[in-house]
Amino acid sequence: MRGYVPLLLLLAAIWGSSYLFIKVAVGDVPPAAMVELRLLFAVPVLLVYLASQVGGRKALSELRRVGRVGLVLGLANAAVPFTLIAWGEQHVDSGIAAIANATVPIFVVLLALHFRPDERVTRLQAAGIAMGLVGVAVLAGFNPTGGWWAVAGTLAVVLSSVSYAAANLYAGKRVGTLATGPVLAAASMLAALVLLAPFALLRLPAATPSWKAIASIAALGLIGTALAQIVFYRMLRLYGSARSSLVAYLLPVTALAYGAVLLDEPVTGATLGGLVLILAGVAIGSGRLKVAWPW
Repeated sequence: MRGYVPLLLLLAAIWGSSYLFIKVAVGDVPPAAMVELRLLFAVPVLLVYLASQVGGRKALSELRRVGRVGLVLGLANAAVPFTLIAWGEQHVDSGIAAIANATVPIFVVLLALHFRPDERVTRLQAAGIAMGLVGVAVLAGFNPTGGWWAVAGTLAVVLSSVSYAAANLYAGKRVGTLATGPVLAAASMLAALVLLAPFALLRLPAATPSWKAIASIAALGLIGTALAQIVFYRMLRLYGSARSSLVAYLLPVTALAYGAVLLDEPVTGATLGGLVLILAGVAIGSGRLKVAWPW
């Protein structure tokens, strides 16, 4: 119990910083190339960690065994959302991207309604989902500071949430006891690295990136991806998925703080309003917050 809160705060601090690193990096490196470099830093660490846990031969055997699942998760849980968030952050602040990305649980519920006909949504959950989507509209704004490109950037991040949600449902249905967390993390990131390679080569930087961009990509790969995956799967093993998923409520707050303090990003009323509506919508729409009706 004493280790749960420190791990939760550590993971929120790590993942929250990822949006900051992405914002700095995409100033010099196009999204696909930036994500590819991010994965080049992360994948070797994840493979070495996996080998240290189970041995080199067994690690290779496990990676082969989860080949198809790793490929799907690499696409839906890494290559697509990583690239969409990076593209979005070319047009919106890092804090706004983090808040928009907090909608993942809402889309998990919405997609479950389609792919799992036995799932039912209560009136309260429906109200929460609607609240979260209104929060997205408030966040994007009807007359945004960055113009319609800012709206497109926000919606790109929201679309990444749909991809994450689809990956969540796929993993829950197909993975089960197929593999451990470190195996899935290494397999999915390795698959994403391979899948993104052709697109990264098509959009290489026009000039040598600055040291800040390179350092941000290195931090994003080593800390925001590799270390975060290791910490997250450790939390899953020790405390379960329900308690580990609470990090989603802390990420937007930490990312917003990083952006405001380190990048001088403005925290507007629309930003705070969108944050409150989305987090409240997630809490209610995902069924985590229960309210008794008075009738």
